[in-house]
Amino acid sequence: MGKRVVLAYSGGLDTSVIVRWLTEKGYEVITYTADVGQGEELSEIPEKAKASGAVEAVVEDVREEFARDYCLPTLRALALYEGKYPLTASLSRPLISKKLVEVAEKFGADCVAHGSTGKGNDQVRFELSVWALNPDIEIIAPVREWEFRSREDQVEYAKKHSIPVKVTKEKPYSIDRNLWGVSIECGPLEDPWEEPPEDAFQITVSPEKAPDDPEYVTVGFERGVPVSLNGKRYDRVHALIEDLNTIAGRHGVGRIDMVENRLVGIKSREVYEAPGATVLYEAYRDLLSLVTDRFTFHYFLNHVPGEYARIVYEGLWFTPLREALDAFTSKVAERVTGEVRLKLYKGKVSVVGRRSPNSLYVEDLATYSERDSFDHTAGRYFTKVWGLPLKVLGKVFRTPSER
Repeated sequence: MGKRVVLAYSGGLDTSVIVRWLTEKGYEVITYTADVGQGEELSEIPEKAKASGAVEAVVEDVREEFARDYCLPTLRALALYEGKYPLTASLSRPLISKKLVEVAEKFGADCVAHGSTGKGNDQVRFELSVWALNPDIEIIAPVREWEFRSREDQVEYAKKHSIPVKVTKEKPYSIDRNLWGVSIECGPLEDPWEEPPEDAFQITVSPEKAPDDPEYVTVGFERGVPVSLNGKRYDRVHALIEDLNTIAGRHGVGRIDMVENRLVGIKSREVYEAPGATVLYEAYRDLLSLVTDRFTFHYFLNHVPGEYARIVYEGLWFTPLREALDAFTSKVAERVTGEVRLKLYKGKVSVVGRRSPNSLYVEDLATYSERDSFDHTAGRYFTKVWGLPLKVLGKVFRTPSER
């Protein structure tokens, strides 16, 4: 018997061909498929995998684990890679890697395998995550090694070996979808000057075709966890995200078009859809501002979002640094309880109201009405002390003619 390998399996052309390719190399293949909210029917996966040559096929619903243990920590960090990308595909890779290791250990497999290319980010995310959890497992990346030069070559291989894949007119896009959003690339999107065609988008309508009337949603949080939509309470975070994807998606919210810097050193034009995540980011940031003191809030904004996004993007999920940042954001999130009201309209989301039992907003201090309790005379001395360095600077460095 050859080595046993656990393959991250989607059921598409690439991974179906990989099953057979590994089998021909002498491996005994077990497939693992995670339901992370990709919106696909997965009941046929075991049959397809075994028809391709797998000896065992594992399918697991991990949507709630993905939502609570991966999406929520990233939300609490307000992490956006290069200020735009909400890390949709990036987030699922460490979870899938964790499951690959668990299945490999359960079945006594020597190796795990993935279908990532040699110039993508996912190879790093899969492999660093696996090694962090079990450094003794061998990792195989067939797409970096095999002889196929094109998708057409894979189709011919699939036909030759009666591999059950749907061979239709090739779609120009590469689509990766999960609960947190959709990643779209390839085809006409490879020209950064070309506007994304409407057929590229999967879960959002065109803002021009969105309803002419705005829709208001109220998101409720408890200790940094979204728990309600418009008064409806959710016991499962993933169900709230799914409903919010539907609501915000029909208003065209959450479309992102960017040229990003891949980890391997190349620039890549990427299009994303993240309607639910976009709304939650806006809501969480606003509520965080309401309940957090200025010093903590400014430190958070200056140091956490960019660093956390880099960690996720670069495959460093299973590191002490990420755990330390989670400890910080979890502590800050303890006071993030309340509601945020948002307006969805023609591709835009705007916060229009917020309230919290932990609010630091004091109306008697902020108001300009007769209820104003702020001591305005203190302003004179405040500005005198605050501006003293500039006053000294001005005196020292004025030109001689001005002295």
